[in-house]
Amino acid sequence: MGIKHRGWVMLGALALGWAFDLLFWDRRPGITLFLFFALTLGAGLLLARLEGKRPARSSLLLVLPALGFAAVSFLRQESMTAGLSFLLALVCLGLMAATFRSGLWTRYSLSDMVVAVFRLAGSALIGAGEMQIKGNAEEPEQGEPAKKSGSFRRNVLPVLRGLLLALPALIVLVLLLASADPIFEQRVSALLDIFRPEKWVEYLLRGFYILLLAYILTGIFAHVLAKSQHEKLIGVEKPWLKPFLGWIEAVIVLGAVDLLFLFFVVLQFQYFFGGQSNVNTAGFTYSEYARRGFGELVWVALISLLIFLGLAAVTRRTEAWQRRLFSGLGILLVTLVAVMLVSAYQRLALYEAAYGFTRLRTYTHVFMAWLGVLLAATVVLDLTGRRRAFGLTALAVAAGFVLTLAVMNVDGFIVNQNTARAEENFVISSGDSARLSDGSRLDMAYLDTLSDDAVPALLTQFRAAQPGAKRDALGSSLACHSALWHQRHSDSRWTAFNVPAARAAKLLVAAAPELSEYPVHQISEYGEYVVQVGGEERICGGYGSVD
Repeated sequence: MGIKHRGWVMLGALALGWAFDLLFWDRRPGITLFLFFALTLGAGLLLARLEGKRPARSSLLLVLPALGFAAVSFLRQESMTAGLSFLLALVCLGLMAATFRSGLWTRYSLSDMVVAVFRLAGSALIGAGEMQIKGNAEEPEQGEPAKKSGSFRRNVLPVLRGLLLALPALIVLVLLLASADPIFEQRVSALLDIFRPEKWVEYLLRGFYILLLAYILTGIFAHVLAKSQHEKLIGVEKPWLKPFLGWIEAVIVLGAVDLLFLFFVVLQFQYFFGGQSNVNTAGFTYSEYARRGFGELVWVALISLLIFLGLAAVTRRTEAWQRRLFSGLGILLVTLVAVMLVSAYQRLALYEAAYGFTRLRTYTHVFMAWLGVLLAATVVLDLTGRRRAFGLTALAVAAGFVLTLAVMNVDGFIVNQNTARAEENFVISSGDSARLSDGSRLDMAYLDTLSDDAVPALLTQFRAAQPGAKRDALGSSLACHSALWHQRHSDSRWTAFNVPAARAAKLLVAAAPELSEYPVHQISEYGEYVVQVGGEERICGGYGSVD
């Protein structure tokens, strides 16, 4: 059936486009992303109520994760966590839009997810034309009483006529009041500045993207209201891809990969798991051996997962013993990959022990753990014959990965780990030697570049450290954070609010007396600062001393 209240749908989409402009134009992102997600969800639910379309209960369950992941944008500043949370919030909104009335997202396969994305994107491209596809918009659904048409025209057009009639009177009264009060005149002049001709190009650009966003949202709302109930799941009645590969061929492929991985794992146990002496015998230092390969091993695990899923989808397994043999080889594959992931995890841990933690190394650490969970879940799904659930399982694992990053506070974790591994008696030196090159140095410049998420951990470690080089390193980094705070948060409007920045500002102001022994001053008009520490000056966020 069609949309009965087309005008309200288009007006709601236009209001959201205008809200997007107010929240994001020339403003630093903060709480605005969460607010826009909440407004979009609220508008969709109100339009559905107006149309008499009830959402499925299972689809309403997606409201909480969508808003929760959107909220991470102002609860964490670290870029990867915020970016992935934004993408997961979009995924949750997309699943809700695609299955708003059917609630079938809980039964989606990976193929269903891909098709739903293309359907939703198609509706967004059609835009307002999507509301014309379903025929007569005034035709009531079966069992629904007929409603009078023209509600938008009856309710909105009188408001527009009233505003036009009020405009001349308002102009005359404003001119009289401006003549009577100079302060009021100043406020009116400031308001009229928005109509200056030099701003017309800006207004045209903003008007264009407001209308474009409204056009896209109109198509999505139309899809939610008119199409989200009627969909067929792929592969339920019959497989979307009929198995064509013989089980012998599949067994050979899996067996060959298993033999290769088994040979590699045996070498791992002989050299890497056997201890430093065995590695040295092979001609490598322990640090050199640990430095190589953890990224490649993660790629091996991902490719192995794709091989197993691909073969499971296209292999004919008519007999029970064939299915058992295939599953057995798959379990062996996952077991060997798990051992390789443990090896990669240990390599990374040794590398971090020698060179310290960075964001990329921390992401990889957490990702490997969740990749192991996905591998184990894939085997369980194959054994239980529920391979359709892989898409939702992968989505749940991705959500677990992002939630882990958000809860652990990546930047705070880096500060705590790198501080714990630094020795108390190292000497801060100038030049490139100040970089973290062994277990006895703390990379001050890298600490400067971390987000406000790191400030609470930096302050805690600073206050816990004994007087000496490590305390000076932490103190100088805090002084740099304090000096750079206003530069990083130049937008003081409420829309730019985020929790880490507010917390960091409060902590740094309170700690100002303690940080006074690390004076900071600006050396260029481009916002470069230097901090004095250990009798030398170093650039905030850079390496080396200042001549």
